[in-house]
Amino acid sequence: MSENSFTDLIIEEGYNPYRECIQGTANEPICVLAVINKAWDQVREIAPALDPGAITQAEIVHRLVINKPRIAVITGSVDHPAHLRDDLHISLAVLRIWQNGGVPFVFGIPVICDGTAQSNIGQSYSLASRNHTASAVNITFEGHSYHAAYVLSSCDKFPAAVLSGLAAADLARSHVERQQAPVWALFVPEHVLKGGSIPATTKAKLNALMDQARAQGHGDLAEDIAENMRYILQCSSDEAFLGQLNRAVQLDLLAEADARQILNELAAATCDAKGGVCAFNGTGNSSRTLITALGFAPPEAELLIDAPAPDIVCGAVDLLYSSLNKKHLRVTEIIGRNFKNAVRLHNTTGSSSNILLHLPAIMRYAGYDISILDYEQVRAETPVPELFAHSLTAGRDTFVLAQQFLKGQHRGIDSLYRVLSDLGIAMDLDAPTMTDRSWGERIADLNVPVAPELGENAIIRTAPVRQASGVEVLRGNFMSTAIVKLAGMTDRQLDRFNDQLLFVRYYENEHLCIDEISSPRLMEILGKVVETVPLPLINAVLSHNSKGAITSFDSTKMHDLVAAGALSFAFVIAGQGPRAFGMPEMFAPAHHLKHHQVLEASSILMTDGRYSGVTKGACVGHVTPEAFAGGGIGSLIDGDILRFNLHDNRLDVVDVEALVNGTLRVYQELPERTALVNERQHKMQQRLRQIAASNLMSDVTSAEKGCVPQAVDLRAENPLPS
Repeated sequence: MSENSFTDLIIEEGYNPYRECIQGTANEPICVLAVINKAWDQVREIAPALDPGAITQAEIVHRLVINKPRIAVITGSVDHPAHLRDDLHISLAVLRIWQNGGVPFVFGIPVICDGTAQSNIGQSYSLASRNHTASAVNITFEGHSYHAAYVLSSCDKFPAAVLSGLAAADLARSHVERQQAPVWALFVPEHVLKGGSIPATTKAKLNALMDQARAQGHGDLAEDIAENMRYILQCSSDEAFLGQLNRAVQLDLLAEADARQILNELAAATCDAKGGVCAFNGTGNSSRTLITALGFAPPEAELLIDAPAPDIVCGAVDLLYSSLNKKHLRVTEIIGRNFKNAVRLHNTTGSSSNILLHLPAIMRYAGYDISILDYEQVRAETPVPELFAHSLTAGRDTFVLAQQFLKGQHRGIDSLYRVLSDLGIAMDLDAPTMTDRSWGERIADLNVPVAPELGENAIIRTAPVRQASGVEVLRGNFMSTAIVKLAGMTDRQLDRFNDQLLFVRYYENEHLCIDEISSPRLMEILGKVVETVPLPLINAVLSHNSKGAITSFDSTKMHDLVAAGALSFAFVIAGQGPRAFGMPEMFAPAHHLKHHQVLEASSILMTDGRYSGVTKGACVGHVTPEAFAGGGIGSLIDGDILRFNLHDNRLDVVDVEALVNGTLRVYQELPERTALVNERQHKMQQRLRQIAASNLMSDVTSAEKGCVPQAVDLRAENPLPS
């Protein structure tokens, strides 16, 4: 912990509420004194150099009145695994802020774990919590008049929410009558959680189940279980086991009590006691990538595997101090200058499709008129290859990425900026970061971005893994936009869904979809869906998808037709949009589809909801307008036919009469189904009553603009800074 020169720093602004209003000056010193004393009690043995000495409330009052930096340490709650080690981190930050001559404050915000909230009503509160957190951060930050934030940045929506709240405060402070300094912020990502492994006794039970499944003619189930066993144990792989064991129970291969015991054993072995952000490249680590790509994370603390050491925390606090009074490092300026870079980094790392909600939201809270259409434009202007060889089966998960980082074998985001630049990608290397160095300055000495000795173990690659990357924006005759994560699709799927016809199977909620995909009667059910349309239409679809190899339908060969891709399905789950049901993640049905190898290769899932960041496969989400708002997705029925033209970024409803007559074209206007749509919207209204009124998202924009409150949307008027 080096000496510093920040003790004389005074924040430059025209109005200091702690000088103009005595009440805050009387109230807050007792909080500050308690926070410092508690911090010293916790770290005196490991960080004696941070000894605050004897502190009086009079000294705290003096610092407040003369406008010393008021810095809020923002944290989460310990019912989230990522925040289990926050106490030590908070204490170190508090003492360094005081040692630097500032005034430390601490406040926490509840954080929903999206894994815990899966497949229950909690998912309908998850996205709403992002907006609520942004509001709570803004209220506390503005209500207590802080200057800067030191954020313990965890996962899911928390980083985006906190940054949005801080950006809204910075935007409001830019009003000339406020006479207040800008907002500055630094985000220190939480450590990565090590994945688990299947216990030997549990593995033996699963192997025995596979043997029994093969012996009784259920080889598909056995292969699905075997494939899932290749993954490191995470809550996401547990979900796949749940679907597979449910299939086994329905096939009388396993007693329900035995299935429950296996699931309990898997759950108990999944998470390391240290906690952290999960090791898969889901929304948690995608949010780390986003915040870091925007320039808000200290380079030394980007990827950790435990609570940060004292020197890391002190260095991060000092870095935040070095930004104070520098208007070009204010939160809104950093965000605006780095938007395009963030899009490129999101694509090259194959990050979560949830970022297409969170990045536009951050931009709009910061006052920029940005939507996913701008994301689409940047993506088109600057195509980037996939450089992230992340794998949960080949020893290349995020925990390993962090281990490589700590060994100095790469420099995280800096390495990605360097590689993209070396490949000729038009990165904005002049954009500022919170280090007060541009990206160009940060990577100037990075001649070897990734240690060559890593070889195939390297997660960050210096040569493209493949050209397809990121998330694509789709258009269609029943929607304005939707998104699909190319990074989650295999090369085989990228080819399969170029000009593929799919039969619609419509569901009113995800639970109905999960039940069917997990059913041993699935092929029988899908056969009945196909048979709702005339035989000539079925044969036309078969002929198109098989390129003329199959021209007649045989209901006894459903499995083979689906496996070959001659019959493909679009499993449509509507009524999940932000206004309809809070836009929950359709993680469970997507994961069951992914780990059902026959379906995974041939079919897609589509929803006006969203997906978990760990979702793989052909999953189309964020369909706008949503069904609740009269969007075309809510008018689809079993037996409708969609044309997925992935190379043209199109997904359309096919004119079935024309197809029967030998012409493949899409509807210019969808068939009229007013009565059906009205009936479905009535059901959505009734279902909506399951959600507490306080958390309804009735006043937000569509997914295209990030589902932000209408008042936030109205303030998003500014173009990006040049």
